[in-house]
Amino acid sequence: MSRDPTHEWPVIDSVAEYETGWYTGGYDRVRQPDGSEKDYYWAELPDAVVVVARTGDELVFVDQYRPTIRQQCLELPAGIVEDGESYTTAGARELREETGFEPSGVSLLESFDCSTGVLRHRRGIVFAEGLTPTEQDLDDNEFLSVTTVPIEDALDVARREPANDATIEGILLAQAEDLL
Repeated sequence: MSRDPTHEWPVIDSVAEYETGWYTGGYDRVRQPDGSEKDYYWAELPDAVVVVARTGDELVFVDQYRPTIRQQCLELPAGIVEDGESYTTAGARELREETGFEPSGVSLLESFDCSTGVLRHRRGIVFAEGLTPTEQDLDDNEFLSVTTVPIEDALDVARREPANDATIEGILLAQAEDLL
């Protein structure tokens, strides 16, 4: 299938129907290649970062309840990229705040668009190493515990229900870079 990168579907109207403070939801009315028009709905979220943090032969995980899916989840630390932050800066901050580990090195493995059929949302996966224990600084909505998982078991743990896309992606990307 060929793709013409110069062809765009003209946006006739763009409407933000609601604003939650967490995300904006709306739709774009677009003209499709056959000339017809259609509404494409979207939700726009701030960029997020996921941290693959290695300490020796283990990865740092957080165990927390996710009200959205009503389940307890074991996952990699993650959070929102604040205005003016890079993925690496946000990753170091989130790791420190959520887990109490300060990394000596953080590198960007990948950044990409997520769920492109419905979301306007970018995610960065970072790798953190050289961890030094410090104080946690949890947000008022973060109720989590910190644990470590042997690297050899990390992907199996990540694939257990409730599996989390960001945790699986982070581990696979770190493996692909020979970091694990």
